[in-house]
Amino acid sequence: MSTRIILLITVFSCFFTSYSQEKKAATDSTLIGYQKIEKIAKKSKFTTSLHRLIFKSTSVTQSRIKTTQIISNYSQFEGKIIRKISIQTLDPFGFSDSDFTKTPRHFASKAGNAVHIKTKKFTIRNILLIEENEPFDSLKVKETERLIRSQRFVRRVTIYTENVPGSSADSVDVKITVLDSWSLIPTPSATTKKASYELLERNFLGSGHSWDNKYTHELDDKRRAFSTRYIIPNIKNTYIQTTLNYQIDVNKDYSKYIEIERKFFSPLTRWAGGILLENRLLKDSLIDSNSNYELQTFKYGTIDTWGGQSTPILKGNSETERTTNLIATLRYYKRNYERRISEDFDPYAFYSNEAFWLAGIGVSSRKYVKDEYIFNYNITEDVPIGKYYGITAGIQDKNDNTRFYVGARATLGDYFKWGYFSTNYEYGTFFNDGKNEQSAFLAELYYFTRLFEPGKWKIRQFFKSNMVFGGHRVDIKGDQLSINEANGITGFNDAKLIGTKKMIFSFQTQSYSPWELAGFRFNPFFNYTLAFIGDSENGFKKSEGFSKIGLGILLSNDYLVFSTFQFSIAFYPKIPNEGRNIFRTNNFNTRDFGYLDFEINKPRTVFYE
Repeated sequence: MSTRIILLITVFSCFFTSYSQEKKAATDSTLIGYQKIEKIAKKSKFTTSLHRLIFKSTSVTQSRIKTTQIISNYSQFEGKIIRKISIQTLDPFGFSDSDFTKTPRHFASKAGNAVHIKTKKFTIRNILLIEENEPFDSLKVKETERLIRSQRFVRRVTIYTENVPGSSADSVDVKITVLDSWSLIPTPSATTKKASYELLERNFLGSGHSWDNKYTHELDDKRRAFSTRYIIPNIKNTYIQTTLNYQIDVNKDYSKYIEIERKFFSPLTRWAGGILLENRLLKDSLIDSNSNYELQTFKYGTIDTWGGQSTPILKGNSETERTTNLIATLRYYKRNYERRISEDFDPYAFYSNEAFWLAGIGVSSRKYVKDEYIFNYNITEDVPIGKYYGITAGIQDKNDNTRFYVGARATLGDYFKWGYFSTNYEYGTFFNDGKNEQSAFLAELYYFTRLFEPGKWKIRQFFKSNMVFGGHRVDIKGDQLSINEANGITGFNDAKLIGTKKMIFSFQTQSYSPWELAGFRFNPFFNYTLAFIGDSENGFKKSEGFSKIGLGILLSNDYLVFSTFQFSIAFYPKIPNEGRNIFRTNNFNTRDFGYLDFEINKPRTVFYE
């Protein structure tokens, strides 16, 4: 048995080496190599099982290459009555949403499917915007497809239609096929100082519910941390989402909350609203008048409730006319502190009770364009395009003082000949006795090029910028900006580096390789982030630029059971209070660039963080 294992590994190594010496990456040669490995592996039950735990069957892969997707012409069914909606959900391994002859053929796929609980039909039915015995509406069908595809437990979805056999020409059947993703994600990680174990189930018992659990312990002082979050995304097709969350970190800081919310999940949504109840305790260092830092404890409760109405403002049946809405929202927010921070560390009573009424009104127009080769390899993605113009006004009661708030926002995004471009501008300020207080201006820009195809390669260039400028801010840490982690540079962390202004510029070159190396597709990417942070007195004159240079590779393999991996490494020339020339791995994800969306929910002040 051991001889056969060695032989299997030797053949694979020889194939890998000979393949790398070839100047031309030939798919047929790769397939032949895998067939050789598969043939040797079948000489014993043990090596067969070993092979199936790692590789997919070559016959299955060949059939997938020949697959053609079903394309429906929805226009010919517009207005017909939907007689029947049938739903088929497929296990993640060995099946296809468009090739119904494809079935799992080897042990690993069958074993994986056996322990996977397939998405229930009612879970998909809860997402649908279409119903039986109603006229066929192509826009609702497109939105239904997008909403199903947006679920994290769904890998692919195909919706196609057909005339009812033997019936009148005014009836149509709709068939929906959903290919599941593998939903149970264990994520262990360890460093010399701590170890973490995360178990995420994105489709609990096939219901679409998400359950995320994480446990962390520090190796030196044995401190522990734990978090759990359970999300019910939809209840009986209402799109009301319920989230239960509890977390406690190694410093014994905790947060527990329940949130029930229905968002404007689609341009066709007519009402939205929600409520959040949270109780939180945390500790942070604050500075007193003598420049001494001391740990302070914050404990407070929050009530946050809102509601909104969306009304079409254009007459007509076109997609643009149906997705252009006047949106009006109202919000009430209240926070009560159970512990008062010492006046030495909070002379402005910044951390104190407050009640806030906010109202918003604006015009939103949003649609989605299907595209590929953006953040995934050859996977359909829905890119938002549209515009939003709106204003926000409110009244805040805090420290026995009433202030008025006024803000405005403009968001635009679309495809052009030179690529996809979206931008967002916001300005807001409080008025107190006729004077501006805690004003903020935000400017965001997202851009990626059209898909360049030099030779057989595919390449996109991404650019993102974020600029925040504060005016008349309170001179306390809680009202200052940082460039740490999600607020600036991922992997960067300096609690004392704060200010009232910041600028962040990020570039990424993402490539999609045409060749395979032993069946692997290597898609290299390069990214660079530059950030500046300034204060109200000097602006950016004394600001030192902080940067991060990153390299990464997305790996995928059609022959492997688990087909997508990512590895990245980042270099930081300097992180204050930490050192120079610092390297870190896997702190960046290609999805960090994301999109600007035009989904408007509860009214808010300008993001200042």
